[in-house]
Amino acid sequence: MALQGPEELGEQVEEPEDQDASGISPAEEITLPPGPGGDEEPGQTLLLPWDRFSTWLHCICVVGFDLELGQAVEVIYPHHSKLSEKEKTSICYLSFPDSNSGCLGDTQFCFRFRQGSNRKSSLSCFLETTDRDAPPCLKREQGHYYGYVYFRQVRDKSLKRGYFQKSLVLISKLPYVTFFHSLLKIMAPEYFEKQEPCLEAACNDIDRWPTPHPGRILTLPIMGVVIKVRIPTCYDKPGASQLVQSSQSDSLVSIVLPTIHEVDLFRCFSPVFFHIQMLWELVLLGEALVVMAPSPAESSDTVLALVSCISPLRYCSDFRPYFTIHDSEFKEYTTRTQAPPSVILGVTNPFFAKTLQHWPHIIRNGDMKQAGEMAKQMKVKKLKNLKTLDSKPGVYTAYKPYLNKDEEIIKQLQKGVQQKRPSAAQNAILRRYFLELTQSFIIPLERYVASLMPLQKSISPWKSPPQLRPFIQQDFMKTLEKAGPQLTSRLKGDWIGLYRNFLKSPNFDGWFRNRRREMTQKLEALHLEALCEEDLQVRVQKHTEVETVDLVLKLKDKLDQAEREQLPVRPGTLNKLKAHIDAVILALPEDLQGILHKPATP
Repeated sequence: MALQGPEELGEQVEEPEDQDASGISPAEEITLPPGPGGDEEPGQTLLLPWDRFSTWLHCICVVGFDLELGQAVEVIYPHHSKLSEKEKTSICYLSFPDSNSGCLGDTQFCFRFRQGSNRKSSLSCFLETTDRDAPPCLKREQGHYYGYVYFRQVRDKSLKRGYFQKSLVLISKLPYVTFFHSLLKIMAPEYFEKQEPCLEAACNDIDRWPTPHPGRILTLPIMGVVIKVRIPTCYDKPGASQLVQSSQSDSLVSIVLPTIHEVDLFRCFSPVFFHIQMLWELVLLGEALVVMAPSPAESSDTVLALVSCISPLRYCSDFRPYFTIHDSEFKEYTTRTQAPPSVILGVTNPFFAKTLQHWPHIIRNGDMKQAGEMAKQMKVKKLKNLKTLDSKPGVYTAYKPYLNKDEEIIKQLQKGVQQKRPSAAQNAILRRYFLELTQSFIIPLERYVASLMPLQKSISPWKSPPQLRPFIQQDFMKTLEKAGPQLTSRLKGDWIGLYRNFLKSPNFDGWFRNRRREMTQKLEALHLEALCEEDLQVRVQKHTEVETVDLVLKLKDKLDQAEREQLPVRPGTLNKLKAHIDAVILALPEDLQGILHKPATP
């Protein structure tokens, strides 16, 4: 179904209050005003047991190590959760660090894997409603799951292997990496101490949480701790702080999370700091990139940092924060018979240094610097110099950036290191830099695409809505001379070449499909509003009964479409159209009234 535009129509979902009288206080929610547009019609959605849990997580897995079987899923909770054998195998291999990583103690990281079967959730329509106001980068994954891992490896002489090795893994469609890692820090230590009853209690807590609607501030109790978060919306001003403000009623809140998804860009990019602008170009253009890191934590953080550096643009290609030789896509992504696909891989196994030698762009991370440290100045290295994972940290590529290097941001952050500026402030500066760079790049595209919209006066209620004009690359390029990125960015260089390459990329394809869908929906909405302004009863007087029935059926189809796709119509439009339809039906003979008032069969 079509994605939603910036203005939405739909029902505000009211969730039934918890009737559970257990010792843990029910989760609270504060609803912020919705985005512009839309009829606010209070509806009631009946949520069954485990429905609330399912809006946050698909399931929770415990993965252990068996001497005979190797890694194995020991527990899946809730027990009714479905995972295919292929999905279980992926989770098993991705939930443990490679043996060379030497991760003693507790390690947290995340992975992403293909959904094995196209199973349809009974909550699909409900989830589409909750998802429609989410920013592009925070919408639910359609064909992939995220796995959020808390891995523990400690010496244990009582075990044959000499080590206790186990992972607690949260499987979700939501890319809330910071939130789920914080959740695991609470759940995993308790689980390792008290085992399955503790897991059951945690799942019951989650099943009492409100659903993650964008724009809401939620207080979420879990195992005696209360987390306070705000779910971002697509209406938030990009780059504006969405910190959850403390209030007097927060006396029971244990943890306030300022973000649910952002990673620390400054820390992640510190090993390759001098090449951040080139990395932004590579991600923007959907180039094949591999991150070679010493541990899954550094691998996954770096891949997530790369994907987020072009925000608010959504990264539309595949990305794997942690990828192993056992992955079902291993052969597909490492074949030398064709060019590497548009994907970002995070790896830790030394075997990949040889297997992925033919990839055009390789980032080799050393151990991440502590906050406040920075890598020394270094040149881009030639790919032939990358022999093993022991090679020096750096970026190995033959790529020549289109834009001239921005020395200002490097000086600003270097100054911050000298002055011992807090890591959070350094991260904010870098995030703002990437945001402004991406916005400077995308504004000319937004401006040109807006010009493809037909004039409102060309919309006639009795004709089909007009079509969008086609995107013509040559015409767009002509606009750059007077209204290009030079209006908002100080950077010089071959912007034209960068745009030309971007227009061939999956990121442009994904962005333009979404914008075209939004604009088509806007045209449909304007057409619907034009229909509502017409006096339908005067019009039907000139028609035969057959023509009137045909008109009613067409109007009902328009109404169904508007409700199904949440078209961005003005408040009251749908009620007005329903009233028009009812008035037209009442003017017809009784036998036809009975037929037309019957609900349509699916």
